[in-house]
Amino acid sequence: MSIAKKLFGGSQGAKVFNKDHYPAYTRSAEEQYVQTLLTNTMSHTFYASQHELMDEAAQLHHEMAAARPDFMAKAIVFARGEGLMRLQPLFGLAILSIYRPDLFALIFLQVVRIPSDLSDFLTILKGLGRGEGGRAVKRQVNRFLSGVSEYWAVKYNGRGRGYSLGDAIATAHPKPEELKQQALFRYLRGQEANLALLPQVEALEQLKAAQTEEERIACIERGKLPYETVTGAIKPSKAVWEALLVQMPTFALLRHMNALHRAGVLEEKRNLEYVVNRMTDQQALRKAKILPFRLATAFRQVDHPELRDALREAVELTFDNLPELGERTAIFLDISGSMNGSYLETGAVFALALYKKTQGSSLFWLFDTNVYDAKPSRHDSILTQAERIRAVGGTDTGAPVRKLIEERKVVDQIIIITDEQQNSGSPFYQQLKRYRSKVNRETKAFIVDLAPYRHAMVPDQDPRSFYIYGWSDTVLSYIAQSVQGYRSMTERVAGMDLNAL
Repeated sequence: MSIAKKLFGGSQGAKVFNKDHYPAYTRSAEEQYVQTLLTNTMSHTFYASQHELMDEAAQLHHEMAAARPDFMAKAIVFARGEGLMRLQPLFGLAILSIYRPDLFALIFLQVVRIPSDLSDFLTILKGLGRGEGGRAVKRQVNRFLSGVSEYWAVKYNGRGRGYSLGDAIATAHPKPEELKQQALFRYLRGQEANLALLPQVEALEQLKAAQTEEERIACIERGKLPYETVTGAIKPSKAVWEALLVQMPTFALLRHMNALHRAGVLEEKRNLEYVVNRMTDQQALRKAKILPFRLATAFRQVDHPELRDALREAVELTFDNLPELGERTAIFLDISGSMNGSYLETGAVFALALYKKTQGSSLFWLFDTNVYDAKPSRHDSILTQAERIRAVGGTDTGAPVRKLIEERKVVDQIIIITDEQQNSGSPFYQQLKRYRSKVNRETKAFIVDLAPYRHAMVPDQDPRSFYIYGWSDTVLSYIAQSVQGYRSMTERVAGMDLNAL
């Protein structure tokens, strides 16, 4: 039976089995698609290989394109813009171009935002056996190329990623509208060009030929050359790193803290203060749209005490505008073995951010096959507390709800953060129904699913249970909004107006 038949032809909520052969549910096709876009990075997980995840994603993209292309287009835009995911939205966009060129054209520039997006998109097309994609694709590639700047040219035209900007120009044959654009396209194609029209490109070429540190720094400053370009062209010294420091975007600073530290750049007080101020600038953090787990990863890798303090503050600022959740909240974090790595790193940050938004009056329990009080602090930082949480044991998602029942604790919402791969004990939904019948019939349940597996703990028919997917701080915003009566994540996607984008 095809996935489309399973998803669209049968009854919703039928029982199936998860990756650990434990009874589970299926949810709507829309739910599964949003989940795939927001959680499937197509890297290896505990229960599935990269190849398996890619095959499942491809099948779902194709069958969603055939059955619900309008929803698919909206979900792709949502995942790229608010979910901060790249590869799955690009994969979906490539497949949508086969079924609905009109929708593909409508959302192309919302999904393909930077040259690396274009490179990956064209690589995916080729991998799907579609070659250059035909005229409909070339028209959109031309639209993108018309906006290529010198900055993009020097930052993104390196080869080795698949399609370079020069390759894209050779594929789509855009017609330059002015002399500067003509020179830029010629340069990107590796042809002789008038670099006097391209001062930033000229600075890069002079950097490659520079013999002294002073000449290199002058080229960097004159051309405002991005760090990726400089580090790809020369081996940076301490002085070169200092020249790059003020030009690095926030995410680049985050990724290169250790490199700056090793190069001795942060031994200078003014440089250290500059980095700390950048990392604790709330507006800059919001603009950079850094995924919370990136901050957690950097915190784990950096050993400089002031940088670690800055990262602690950065995470607190990231979640500062999260709406309040209310006092009667239970937060359950899955710490079973399959959560080890990025799932637990992200889940712990999410759980602690939620806890702080309840003013410390909620329950925060960890669980595997047993339940543990996390003993959280309202005053200790999110990252410091998250770093202490370790993955152990099996998975019993019903265990924390059973404990609620045993202790007759009244909560208005249960938030469980998990990869949903139960392998022992009693099912979460069975215990949730018991809790509602014995303690509080109006309790809402929010399942924060960090994994791409398409089995669910709760059936679709339950109006007081919500699924939230993804890795960005958007996840927590949707929980807070849903607590206050807003729509589910999937309903939010369905309500988008593509023509208003």
